[in-house]
Amino acid sequence: MDRFEAMSILVAAVETGSLTAASRKLNIPLPTVSRKLAELEAHLGTRLLARTTRHLALTDAGSAYFQSCKRILDEVGDAERTAAGEQSAPRGDLVVTAPVVFGRLHVLPVVNDFLSLYPEINVRLVLSDRNIDLLENQVDLAVRISRLPDSSMVATKVGEVRRVVCGSPAFFGKYGLPASPNDLAGKPGVSFDALGPMTWAFTRSGKGRKQSVEVRTRLSVNTAEAALDAAVAGVGVTRVLSYQAAGPVREGLLQVVLADFEPPALPVYLLHQMQGTLPFKMRSFIDFAAPRLRRRLDEVSL
Repeated sequence: MDRFEAMSILVAAVETGSLTAASRKLNIPLPTVSRKLAELEAHLGTRLLARTTRHLALTDAGSAYFQSCKRILDEVGDAERTAAGEQSAPRGDLVVTAPVVFGRLHVLPVVNDFLSLYPEINVRLVLSDRNIDLLENQVDLAVRISRLPDSSMVATKVGEVRRVVCGSPAFFGKYGLPASPNDLAGKPGVSFDALGPMTWAFTRSGKGRKQSVEVRTRLSVNTAEAALDAAVAGVGVTRVLSYQAAGPVREGLLQVVLADFEPPALPVYLLHQMQGTLPFKMRSFIDFAAPRLRRRLDEVSL
């Protein structure tokens, strides 16, 4: 059995989603694809794929083996390009995930520039506010806005974002500018999926004293864009991440208040799985994206 060929077939089957699609991609007869995968599973003594009529999924053993195969194939490809003098031109497919708004505003422009520079790279950008499991979903890189738990992931910090309270000039003209969090108590607010009172935590800058205040929910929405639109309309104050509010604040539609009482900023990371030598396409993207994301976050700081 040619294990290198079998690994290539497995990776193609998983990435395309079916044995038929892998057959077309590799220009190999479908019976050969099925036979090679069966031989690989027999060699390893375990099932790698759970096959149904509509879906192709990796087993737990298959998921770990797939990641190893993908890394090995990437490293072999990099080695071959280096030997051929092509290391200056990374190629292949990358899967990147990011939060919806941050991804649209900041990751997508960086990806667009990256694709212009590297014509042999293809990127699938998955925008989701859910923390997608990188291993389970075959994701190469993730942008995460949060403090990270201890894990085997490798994180490159690209900046920070703040959690800001903001409202319209008309709103503050009616209710007054708050001098402390207590001034928000009982005031109208726009929340994310919260009915009734919502509690916002504050920390006095430099003093570490924590304080919680209940704001009255007049409107509950499920996206930051909707919350900001409602705040601009004067429905109430809202709390969002600084990059989400940057546009309306810059245009004078919203005003940030209580900056001295904000909780600690949230770090922004480029995250990937711990492994040996990174594939050249991933190193190229990280080296390209990290400084540009840092610059973009500096530009939208409020």
